[in-house]
Amino acid sequence: MWRNDRDGFDMSEIWAGMVEAFLLIWSLDADLIDITLRSLQVSLSALVIASALALPLGTWLAIRRFRHRRLVIATMNALMGLPPVVVGLIVYLLLSRTGPFGVLGLLFTPAAMIIAQVIIITPLIASITHQAMRELWSDYHDLLISLNTTHGQRIATLIWDGRRALMTAALAGFGRAIGEVGAIMIVGGNIDHVTRVLTTAIALETGKGDFALALGLGFVLIALSLCVNLAIHTLSRTEREGRW
Repeated sequence: MWRNDRDGFDMSEIWAGMVEAFLLIWSLDADLIDITLRSLQVSLSALVIASALALPLGTWLAIRRFRHRRLVIATMNALMGLPPVVVGLIVYLLLSRTGPFGVLGLLFTPAAMIIAQVIIITPLIASITHQAMRELWSDYHDLLISLNTTHGQRIATLIWDGRRALMTAALAGFGRAIGEVGAIMIVGGNIDHVTRVLTTAIALETGKGDFALALGLGFVLIALSLCVNLAIHTLSRTEREGRW
C-alpha cells in the first residue's frame, strides 16, 4: 500500500475509486445517471449553439478581407484564454436579480450554465475553424470566385467540404465544455438534481473528503469524453476512409 505521508492521501484510494466507479456504472446508480445526463445536456447544448455561431464566423474571417481584420482575429484568439471564473462572474452579474437580465430568472439553472459554456468555447471553435478554413480557402479561392458565388455560398461550401477538419474544432469545444467547473459552479450553484454535473460533483466530493467517489466520478467523466469522441469519429467515418 502506497501512502503519501505529507498529505495523508492513501494511494489505495485510487483503486477504491475505480471500484466505486465500476459499481456505480454496473448498478446504474440513479444519481450518477442523473448527473451524467445533465452534463451531456448542458455541454452538448452549448456545443451546438457555439458551433452554430463559431463555424460561420471562423469561415467568414478566412475568406473576407476588411479593415481591422487582423485586430478582430487577434481579439478572437485572445478570447480563447478567457478565465472561466471571470466568465462565470460576468454571467452571474448579468443574470442576477439586479442585473439587466435578472427578470428572466435564469440564474442557477442549466440555461445559465449553457450560456457560460457558449461564451467560453465559441472563441476556441472559431479560432480553430479560421485556421482550417484559411488553408481550404486558398484551394477553393479561384474556383468559387470564377463561379461568381455569394459570401454565403462560399461559407457553406467551405464548411461542407471541410467538415472533417471542423470536427476537431467541435471536439475541442466539447472537451473544454464538459470539463468546465469554475464558471458553471458560479452560475449554476451546484444544486442537487437541478444544476449538479460531473465536474461540480467531483469538486463537492473532494471538498467533503470522499476521494473514492470523486475518483469514481472522474473516471466516468473520462470515459464519457472518450465515448463521445469515438462516436463522432465513427459517425463521420474518418477511420473508414483512412483519414484518422
